[in-house]
Amino acid sequence: MADNDASDLPDELPSAAGRIATEYPDLWEQYTDLGKASAEAGPLEGETKRLVKLAQAVGTQSEGAVHSHTRRALEEGIEPEKLKHVALLAVTTQGFPEAVAALTWVEDITE
Repeated sequence: MADNDASDLPDELPSAAGRIATEYPDLWEQYTDLGKASAEAGPLEGETKRLVKLAQAVGTQSEGAVHSHTRRALEEGIEPEKLKHVALLAVTTQGFPEAVAALTWVEDITE
């Protein structure tokens, strides 16, 4: 799977994103191009990029994005304990309730 998280085909996306990709293909193409460019803009690679993306999803408290990045991380061979650790690291920055919520979202996929 590409580093660009938006590159999935519409039928592989959650329903809302898939609908946008189908109904607005030009917009979706621009979005995926931006994702690819940002992924290639620096030296981070593989696991590090995936964990950063998961942390960003945790930081925005996006359950769907946490689920998506957790699924992708598992597909890429990243251990579930690393994904849970990302959620737990949010305790001091975002707060205990937010970190616990993120941990449950990771566990929705890992368990």
